[in-house]
Amino acid sequence: MDSFDVMISPKALEQLSRYVEYIHDTLLNPIAAERVWKDAMDTRDQLAAAAGSLPYCNHPELRQLGYRIIGFRHHKYVMLYRVNGKTAYVDGIYHQMQDYENTFAMEREY
Repeated sequence: MDSFDVMISPKALEQLSRYVEYIHDTLLNPIAAERVWKDAMDTRDQLAAAAGSLPYCNHPELRQLGYRIIGFRHHKYVMLYRVNGKTAYVDGIYHQMQDYENTFAMEREY
């Protein structure tokens, strides 16, 4: 089985941090915030083992650029990532209820 290094971009880490802070500070649920963070780190570890075998995005532009998706195991979040050699680059983290592929594609234009 292949093993990949996983690099989470500053933007993706900021997105994750905003979700966790919202759960902690606005929803006043520090336990849930900690669980989302742990689930993200577990997803990163899963990605290290399976990055090359997960599905590509449905969005045509993202698919052409090689972007793939991995869902968190226990929470409704996804990581959008691309593989280059033996490294998986996580460039976005979104809630599944968002139109995350179109949002990510539009954000890439800027």
